[in-house]
Amino acid sequence: MRIVVSDTALEIARQVSAILLAQVRKKPDSVLGFATGSSPLETYRLLIEAHRAGEADFSRVTTFNLDEYCSLAQDDPHSYYAFMKTQLFDPAGFSYDRVHFLSGLAEDHEATCRAYRAAIEAHGGIDIQLLGIGRNGHIGFNEPSDRFSDGPFMVQLAQSTLDANARFFENASPPRFALTMGIGDILAAKKILLIAMGDSKAQAIRAMEHGGVTPHCPASALQTHPDVTVFLDRAAARLL
Repeated sequence: MRIVVSDTALEIARQVSAILLAQVRKKPDSVLGFATGSSPLETYRLLIEAHRAGEADFSRVTTFNLDEYCSLAQDDPHSYYAFMKTQLFDPAGFSYDRVHFLSGLAEDHEATCRAYRAAIEAHGGIDIQLLGIGRNGHIGFNEPSDRFSDGPFMVQLAQSTLDANARFFENASPPRFALTMGIGDILAAKKILLIAMGDSKAQAIRAMEHGGVTPHCPASALQTHPDVTVFLDRAAARLL
């Protein structure tokens, strides 16, 4: 696990976006795994800038997002699909026939999850997976548990996750369940990039890097992957 500490969110975004852009230029039909939340927003802004400047073509890129809330339609403004559509896919020119999302409205969650993993495998796996990390060490929506998950599954979100995400819902409450890629799906990616910023992430980062590999800190599983780079600001890195 490689740790890169930077002074600003922009510096982090420049480094992460450079890796993603180099991947797409080398392999225009790359398969990228994306995350939502505030951590990757500056990176997405730089990808949009590169597209608008004619420096990047994302039209042949296939995407798989980490997770989605249950009970929300794709056009619900609180859905992660809507987030990605607004924050990256529309302005950066992604092709929606190559965009893949878990469906929180699916009647058969297990069948949806099996089909999602099969789709990832059918595309040859994910070339680069982008991650954030929760205050409790979750990646995707893999909450602390007694065992690591393998494939995609439905999860009941921890109260700490609901509290952290409440700011995105204003006058509504976040759904208590979500569908997420499993730890096994994340570790199957060829390369993993994780972004964490702010003092509130420092404990999780310390547990991820210095604690043992344990499902009680799901991100600790990244210790077993051969190609992980973690991008931190100084606040998130303060306990390392």
